[in-house]
Amino acid sequence: MSLTARPLRMSTVDADFESAFQSRLHWSAETDSAIEERVAGILADVRTRGDAAVLDYTARFDGLDVSNMTSLELTQAEFKLAFDSLNPPQRHALQAAAERIRDYHQRQLQACGQSWSYRDADGSLLGQKVTPLDRAGIYVPGGKAAYPSSLLMNAIPAHVAGVGEVVMVVPTPRGERSALVLAAAYVAGVSRAFTIGGAQAVAALAYGTATVPKVDKITGPGNAYVAAAKRRVFGTVGIDMIAGPSEILVLADGNVPPEWVAMDLFSQAEHDELAQSILLCPSASYIDRVQQAVDSLLNSLPRASIIAASLNGRGAFIHTRSMQEACDISNRIAPEHLEIASDEPQVWEPLLRHAGAIFMGRYTSESLGDYCAGPNHVLPTSGTARFSSPLGVYDFQKRSSLIEVSAAGAAVLGPIAAELAYGEGLQAHARAAELRLPEVPEMRR
Repeated sequence: MSLTARPLRMSTVDADFESAFQSRLHWSAETDSAIEERVAGILADVRTRGDAAVLDYTARFDGLDVSNMTSLELTQAEFKLAFDSLNPPQRHALQAAAERIRDYHQRQLQACGQSWSYRDADGSLLGQKVTPLDRAGIYVPGGKAAYPSSLLMNAIPAHVAGVGEVVMVVPTPRGERSALVLAAAYVAGVSRAFTIGGAQAVAALAYGTATVPKVDKITGPGNAYVAAAKRRVFGTVGIDMIAGPSEILVLADGNVPPEWVAMDLFSQAEHDELAQSILLCPSASYIDRVQQAVDSLLNSLPRASIIAASLNGRGAFIHTRSMQEACDISNRIAPEHLEIASDEPQVWEPLLRHAGAIFMGRYTSESLGDYCAGPNHVLPTSGTARFSSPLGVYDFQKRSSLIEVSAAGAAVLGPIAAELAYGEGLQAHARAAELRLPEVPEMRR
């Protein structure tokens, strides 16, 4: 049966544009209460029973009925065997992608991830010490699909940041292992890995068990159970973000082949029925041509039913008065992936303030960023690009302030600190500063 996809067509000159626009953007991040309740029970059980609970849930949810955790831990030898089993083009693709991702994140580290300090006029040292996390946990989705690219995007920045140990969890329903994922673990240098998933894997990483080491931070995408579990363990460990459905927004000036734009819109729609693909363009005739391309290309793709559901349910083709207005609307949306489908992307890029990643020019498909360009593909969704950033080396580091006050500096700073402390009623704070002054005043009452 032939499928059709009709993204909601609207124009900024329509009287009802604002209400239609808002309704199409709406997506609730609220997790089903039943999922929250089940996740809470799993987390509590793993925290109490450790490995035994993980084994029980892995048998129940993934169909892996084993007697001990050793059977669920992957070895470095298995990583190497999987890598060697790949055909040469796959091995080359993994290594080339990893090399570009590592190079980008090393440059990122040099730009923003270094410790620094200076001495002021009084000889006091002030600065910042940047240190990596001791141990990071990365969740790699499994089951319906395998995502070696997600493994590379999470593990490599952690290594570049200097994380001592990278622990991977990946569900393997019914024991089905992806050679590409295991090979990616070999290429990325994963330290330890366990074939567990879901809320129980998040709990094991957050709380630690007799076998699974407790980590400092958990990154990586997952289903609703994984997202709910990450939300609940935040505070015990750090997390990267709570990700919503994937998004792409294409700003088109009408000069890029419409078939290219249609396929770029498909590239996010094929992830999930809730994924969102939006086209903004000042040319109504070009939007017509993109719709024609959608009609002609849709049924050639294996995931056509998912794409159609996504475009029909959440897609939008928006006719704007100008490219400037399109940029304004894009900033309101703050999309995860933002493509500038134009031969002059540098004209419009300065107007764009909010996006997870900006793909500039006709040759820059979003899929190149997803796999191998170098920048990270773990990006903020659901408008959170207004205040959030892509995953990077800075997510695997923390910063400590450095303060070394000289005797001369204490003489200058002491009266200031004491005055403010007395004003707040904190006499011990004030006295601690005053005791370091050349002439110690009487303590105020």
